[in-house]
Amino acid sequence: MQGRPDHWSRFEAARAESRAESPLHKPSTCQNGSLIESLHPEASAARARFVLFDFDGSLSLIRTGWMQVMVPMMVDALAELKTGEQEEELRRVVEEFVWRLTGEETIYQMIALAAEVRRRGGTPLDPLLYKQRYLKLLWQVIRSRVEELRRGHCSPDRYLVPGARPLLEKLKERGLSMYLASGTDEAFLKEEAGLLDITRYFDGGVYGALDDYKSFSKRILVQRILALPCVVGDQLLGFGDGYVEIEEVERVGGITVGVATNEPECLVVDEWKRQRLIGVGADYIIPNYLHHEALIETLFRPADDGKTSSVPPPFQP
Repeated sequence: MQGRPDHWSRFEAARAESRAESPLHKPSTCQNGSLIESLHPEASAARARFVLFDFDGSLSLIRTGWMQVMVPMMVDALAELKTGEQEEELRRVVEEFVWRLTGEETIYQMIALAAEVRRRGGTPLDPLLYKQRYLKLLWQVIRSRVEELRRGHCSPDRYLVPGARPLLEKLKERGLSMYLASGTDEAFLKEEAGLLDITRYFDGGVYGALDDYKSFSKRILVQRILALPCVVGDQLLGFGDGYVEIEEVERVGGITVGVATNEPECLVVDEWKRQRLIGVGADYIIPNYLHHEALIETLFRPADDGKTSSVPPPFQP
């Protein structure tokens, strides 16, 4: 993006420093050498009937770099108030609420920005205007990727987290009903999921942010799944790299896999994401899906009670 590389570099340097300050928890390695960190080894998805996936950073790499767009934009908005706070202080404030709301509809992060402007004595813009500003800046970053996919100039797998497609295939083979949910606007989500050729896996539906942002959320979707006949929490398996989807699935007793992708390569665990995913209760942490067979084996080992369940029809909202 033009005119901001120095600001982005400072943002990345500060973020790397905050990662380095995090206490390390040595990842565990399963017997065949794949990196799957088990925070709660007793957690089993053997009874799972439904799977909820987050999109950006959990499956899709199209929007890699979104945080490096959003955070500097918000820091600039707060710095314009000239409160005397240092850029580093403002960055910490912004990072905290951006991460906490990651997975929610984007508008909630903009509402939080407006609240911070107001708290400092300023007059904020309408959150929708902040969102439009952010999407315009983000488009400058991701446009070439979207156009490359639209024109068929690359394989869809180029912009998928490594190993994602084989994992999706394995989960479908098990007869699980799958849902895709994101804080990205639904129109963009559906186009990008289509460009990546993954819509076909999600018989439960593809759900994104709506203009009436209070009418849909990941929490609402989780509650709709649980409202289906004879469904209980441990029949839900969730994958995501953000706070919200892990917290919502964990809250109802589901099994959670924190996808701590270090984008765009996704070959090692992102320690910054990892610490925050652990903090909201992730049962397992992975950097990608390359060891999908070992992951399936780990997740679906027989439950202690030996219970099984039949697969229900896909949810229809």
